[in-house]
Amino acid sequence: MKNKSNLLFKYIYTLLISFLCIQNIGIAQQTKGLSVDIITENKNDAGIFPIVSDGKASSIRYDMGELKQVIRAIGDLQTDIENVAGVKPAVVTNSNMIDFEIIVGTLGVSRTIDQLVSSKKLKTKDLKGKWESFVITVIDNPKANQKQLVIAGSDKRGTIFGIYELSRQLGVSPWHWWNDVPIKKRNNAYVLPGYYSSGEPKVKYRGIFINDEEPAFGTWARTKFGGINSKMYARMFELLLRLRANYLWPAMWGKAFNEDDELNPKVADEYGIIMGTSHHEPMMRAQKEWGNHRKEYGNGEWNYHTNKEALLKFWEDGFRRNVNYDNLVTMGMRGDGDEPMHDLGSAEANFKQLEQIMQDQRKIIEKVTEKPLKNTPQMWALYSEVLEYYDQGMKVPDDVIILLCDDNWGNVRRLPDLSGKKHPGGYGMYYHVDLHGAPRAYQWLNMTQIPHMWEQLQLTYSYGVDKIWILNVGDLKPNEYPMDFFLNMAWNPTSFTQDNLQNFSLKFSEEHFGKTQAKEAAEIINLYCKYNARITAEMLDEKTYNLQSGEFLQVRDAYLSLEMRALRQFMEVDDTYKNTYKQLVLHPVRAMANLYDMYYAVAMNHKLAREKDMKANYWADHADECFARDATYTKDYNLNISGGKWNHMMDQTHIGYKSWDEPREGNIKPTVYRIISEESKTGGYIFEEKNGVVAMEAEHFYETKAATKTKWTIIPDLGRTLSGIGLMPYTEKTDGSAITYQFKLKANSSEVKIHFFFDSTLPFKKGGQSIKVYFDRNNSKTIGINQELTWEKNYSKMYPAAAARIIEKVETLTLPAAQNGNYTLTLEPLDPGIVLHKIVIDHGGYEETYLKMDESPYNR
Repeated sequence: MKNKSNLLFKYIYTLLISFLCIQNIGIAQQTKGLSVDIITENKNDAGIFPIVSDGKASSIRYDMGELKQVIRAIGDLQTDIENVAGVKPAVVTNSNMIDFEIIVGTLGVSRTIDQLVSSKKLKTKDLKGKWESFVITVIDNPKANQKQLVIAGSDKRGTIFGIYELSRQLGVSPWHWWNDVPIKKRNNAYVLPGYYSSGEPKVKYRGIFINDEEPAFGTWARTKFGGINSKMYARMFELLLRLRANYLWPAMWGKAFNEDDELNPKVADEYGIIMGTSHHEPMMRAQKEWGNHRKEYGNGEWNYHTNKEALLKFWEDGFRRNVNYDNLVTMGMRGDGDEPMHDLGSAEANFKQLEQIMQDQRKIIEKVTEKPLKNTPQMWALYSEVLEYYDQGMKVPDDVIILLCDDNWGNVRRLPDLSGKKHPGGYGMYYHVDLHGAPRAYQWLNMTQIPHMWEQLQLTYSYGVDKIWILNVGDLKPNEYPMDFFLNMAWNPTSFTQDNLQNFSLKFSEEHFGKTQAKEAAEIINLYCKYNARITAEMLDEKTYNLQSGEFLQVRDAYLSLEMRALRQFMEVDDTYKNTYKQLVLHPVRAMANLYDMYYAVAMNHKLAREKDMKANYWADHADECFARDATYTKDYNLNISGGKWNHMMDQTHIGYKSWDEPREGNIKPTVYRIISEESKTGGYIFEEKNGVVAMEAEHFYETKAATKTKWTIIPDLGRTLSGIGLMPYTEKTDGSAITYQFKLKANSSEVKIHFFFDSTLPFKKGGQSIKVYFDRNNSKTIGINQELTWEKNYSKMYPAAAARIIEKVETLTLPAAQNGNYTLTLEPLDPGIVLHKIVIDHGGYEETYLKMDESPYNR
């Protein structure tokens, strides 16, 4: 009975595990995409399939007739398994089944997959007729008492996405090369039993646009690969597929994808990437190609009105060259160099010509392909002034996708009218996390906040925009984080809600830095995105935040605090993650924190310089130090991360903008001013009441008088806030010495309470130290500062001056009449050795704080 009970238990356990896997996968598909973990390292789990077990890897099998793009990706899977487990699986193409094997194939292409379908080992409901879908499932080996793992795709990219999903689950991040994410090592890896279906992507064409790629990306690629060539693009194509993207607009600043390296389109085809061109480069031809060949086409003018036949020939030549590859063809026309088209005199004439251009381009497509137009995906971008043509009634062919756009800053400009007739070809969205244009370029670091992107993209999808989502990522680095989110959301926009949005940063951080560091890293990433979204680095300057109110100090200190968190975590993360952490977290945080620190210093310098305050020189030096530190950080990123792998990726200019375009001479150090000592002797401080208080740092006096052989001397950094001031040397008499403070009160009063804060000086001479204070000499008061302060009492609870390091004295003084709110407070030291820290006039708003309140606003 005992053995039968054990067998029954195992049987029920196996069924339960299978049921839970299936159910969880279904739920995951509906809510959070492919989020269910299907890999275990426990060899005792029931019904599992061993990818690697005890130093042996299961073989990978595919049919000889499989698509070349899938075969290439199988090679990546073979390498990934070896990198994870240290053992390389065999790849076989014969029909002899091995005990354990991973079968990879495309429905309708792979004979093995089709045989599994016909034998009812594999269902087709999630594959047949589907777009880029895949299934991963464990089945019984019909010729042995073992298991088989099946990765089946509905088409070539579906199969490829399934391959890379298994790699990701094993521990190979899609960003393993681009972000240097360490590959998770496993001695054993098993796939849990169950049926794992991806579902179809909700957006059909999902991709990125490499743009504004000079000087950073371009110089990096030329240094590392010899150019923006097929070797570089191969790395990018792999990244896109691992992120389940399928579409690319290549770099186009003086670049011609199809001509710069003739292998470029061939390699794109070998990977299975759908190629397009930017919104103003029609018919698969780069703008640079017109620059290269314009003399060969008519009069060389990019003007359909004056050079029509030549332009049609130019477009036909380019389209014919690429016709055998997967393309999404950009239609229409804009002016040369991403400018408005040549004006024909009226909006109607302009868009009528654009309609004719599109008709003629479609004739070329039909002629070259010898197939119906619907067989060639086409799109027309409503970028810039082209949107106006659409609004004015321009007719768009039914099968052409209308590509809508944001405003270059992540705010969607136009969406379909839900109450109007839907365009049969559907709609797409061109979105930005990078811009080289007005009102100010933003290209240096990620300036996008994920909640804002989500809010706009869920809006986009809810209005039926689901044919194309393409993201302008600039140099790609350092926009990895928003790019990852964009492509995740493009796969399934409804998987993210306001309730689970924070989970994305956590998942991203787990993948990049490990589970133990993920929570803190996610919080830092979210905060730096929030701070950066307030204002871009390129628009930030010394006038951005309010200095007088304390706002600038607040935001600067918040960023410096975030930098300390990032630096602390950088010291804690495992060494294997340090390169990844520095490029994704530490560098962007410290670089922006330093920028805030620099501009705050510039603001302080300008304020103090206007007041002829010598401390302007300190802030001038601090601003210069920050500017130099920026260059140090750039050099560190370029040369030290991953042994210089990303050299030049941080070359983008970001300091000193005067217009939308970056300064051609590079970063420009902000202007600062220095004050010479003669100037500092003139002009006193006059304080303004704020919230019922006038708080004055001691060194911000209005005027001083000093006895012979003495001088009022500022002691920098003394005390809890700014400094202290005293009459030195202490060996001389104080006769005739005084220091005055001026301030304004908003309402007439008869008296005020004044808090004086002195240094914790003991009565080193008999009788201690005293000071006379007054508004009017005839109504003065003498304050004994430390007469009761014996050595014993100095350390008591009643007199904790030594530990507190200050002595506080509170006096009520009568205010002189008819001052119109303007008052001068005078202090005369009666003994040497008195050091003043701060004075606070309580006009009804005093609050007890440890630092004795922030200084009030003043003029000088």
